[in-house]
Amino acid sequence: MYNILVVDDDKEIAGAIEIYLKNQNYNVFKAYDGEEALEIFKREEIHLVLMDIMMPKMDGTQATMKIRENSSVPILFLSAKSEDVDKILGLNIGADDYITKPFNPLELLARVNSNLRRCTSYSNGSALKNDVIRIGGVELNDLTKEVTVDEEPIRTPPLEYKILFLLMKNPNRVFSIDEIYEKVWQEPAYNPDTVTVHIRRIREKIEINPREPKYLKVVWGIGYKFEG
Repeated sequence: MYNILVVDDDKEIAGAIEIYLKNQNYNVFKAYDGEEALEIFKREEIHLVLMDIMMPKMDGTQATMKIRENSSVPILFLSAKSEDVDKILGLNIGADDYITKPFNPLELLARVNSNLRRCTSYSNGSALKNDVIRIGGVELNDLTKEVTVDEEPIRTPPLEYKILFLLMKNPNRVFSIDEIYEKVWQEPAYNPDTVTVHIRRIREKIEINPREPKYLKVVWGIGYKFEG
């Protein structure tokens, strides 16, 4: 059974989410501010976090940064429509996805299921043995799910890893943003802007100068490619 941490200072919303998730046989932990969320996260084995942004004591962005110091667990932001800047910030600091309030319960469950499925696939791995891709100073080992840059390991959460694997497995091939989203997220392009944020985060890890990338390049008006 998966353990899901629901973090929201609105107890009615947290309670409603708990009902939806328990109906799908998920085990639910609830926290009403970022500090309480971190305490539960340290104490319990959490497989996914639903994180509100605006909360007392410690907000969702601060709590996410703390979690990301040691964990790649999927984090989904719960965001009001008026908080577009916060959603972008959340993706930049490590959130995997966001759900807009007020949300449809079916969409909430679909996104939870999708992120858990991707995380499980990432953890179990279905790679061929010794499947190592090396382009320049970047090496990706699809058996161990490890990425190194100039022999130094970098941390790649599941979505970043899958984007990098897709592009490195097909060097010089240009993928549109929608193509990347559909292949990595395994669903129709619901929020393709998320791809751009993840690409930016990958560049910051593998490029000496992200503004003048050597590897992960944009083809204006078309998409992205990994130059090999």
